[in-house]
Amino acid sequence: MLISEFAKNAGLSVDTVRFYIDKGLLKPKRSSARGGTRRYQIFSDTDLTSARMIRLQQSLGYSLAEIAALNKEYRSGANSAARTMEVLRKQIVKLEAKRQSIDSALDFLHAKLQWIEAGKPDDAPNLADYQC
Repeated sequence: MLISEFAKNAGLSVDTVRFYIDKGLLKPKRSSARGGTRRYQIFSDTDLTSARMIRLQQSLGYSLAEIAALNKEYRSGANSAARTMEVLRKQIVKLEAKRQSIDSALDFLHAKLQWIEAGKPDDAPNLADYQC
């Protein structure tokens, strides 16, 4: 499939697909079979799976640089159950730390809202008292 059809099937914009290609996250085949001298990018179902995995990895908190490195490692055959577990454990720790920070920020916002709703009876909650 060509880029516009691929983007639609992947639920991405054409610009995002081009960005992923520029970053080496997607590697469509090039063909001159269509368009004369202009080479087209031809996407496969494997590319579609890769695009969906990129989106999943992003939703799990991986940066594009991390995704690129992990995908390169996977493509080279360097993946193993032990390595996968290591990567997953590292991401879990990272997300748990982020969750703690978000929970602290929410605690502060709730305290601030309660303080305002109570008519600002005393000193406002201090952000420094929360570990955001």
